[in-house]
Amino acid sequence: MIKPSEAQIQGQVALALAEDIGTGDLTASLSNESERVRATLICREDAVACGRDWIDAVFEALDPSVQIDWRCQDGEDLKAGQIWCVINGSARAVLSGERTALNFAQLLASTATATRTLVRHLHGTNAQLLDTRKTVPGLRLAQKYAVQCGGGSNHRLGLYDGILIKENHIRSAGSIAAALTAAQTHVGTVDLIEVEVETLDELSQALDAGARRIMLDNFSVSDMRTAVEHNQGRAKLEASGNVNAQTIREIALTGVDFISCGEITKNVSAVDLSLLFDQPET
Repeated sequence: MIKPSEAQIQGQVALALAEDIGTGDLTASLSNESERVRATLICREDAVACGRDWIDAVFEALDPSVQIDWRCQDGEDLKAGQIWCVINGSARAVLSGERTALNFAQLLASTATATRTLVRHLHGTNAQLLDTRKTVPGLRLAQKYAVQCGGGSNHRLGLYDGILIKENHIRSAGSIAAALTAAQTHVGTVDLIEVEVETLDELSQALDAGARRIMLDNFSVSDMRTAVEHNQGRAKLEASGNVNAQTIREIALTGVDFISCGEITKNVSAVDLSLLFDQPET
């Protein structure tokens, strides 16, 4: 499974904490330095859990004595009102880390939840949901991990591990055939060489040039069906554009192999989470 390393997660958390706390948490300093609390992280809506390692890293960085009792693992469904974890530790550490922990949890759980929503529409088809490079800067691996937690799969990680020949690349090279010929020098060093086409004529050009993976960019459903029929299994076909919960199943039923969707990582609608201190005994 693609996932940031422990060091990468710690680095992401360090940047986020530095941004939020700066020279010190003035409000948390109002609490007694020796006070310890029990706080409960609750999910207020149905969601997919994701972000445990980031939450752990937040409180580890602030106070290694903080203990977290996890009730749900990454990739598991959370029901509205369900406890995700219980945190015991220094009041100051919990107060200072609350927003950063929730920011990471909301981003990653939202990505995982959006992914699972679409994946459920693919049951009974052969299509596979892919993410894109439309991710939050600096958190790409984190979001791609969240996509996997939601049941999706990852497209290339960046510009370094695969080739996706798009419209401007084709214009620069002169033709689809010329661009694919140039890409052949990377055969054996990358797993993905793909060309994007915008018309059925361009699909024919790509197939004639020997393309083995083709992205159908903003094709109508009717044209997708025609493309699948014309392809006759020669290349793997990926549909892209106008993918959402209302359209994805119809797209999948055309027979394409992959469906890529940027919405699951770039249009994040934060999952409703709350971190509440237990009421002190009186």
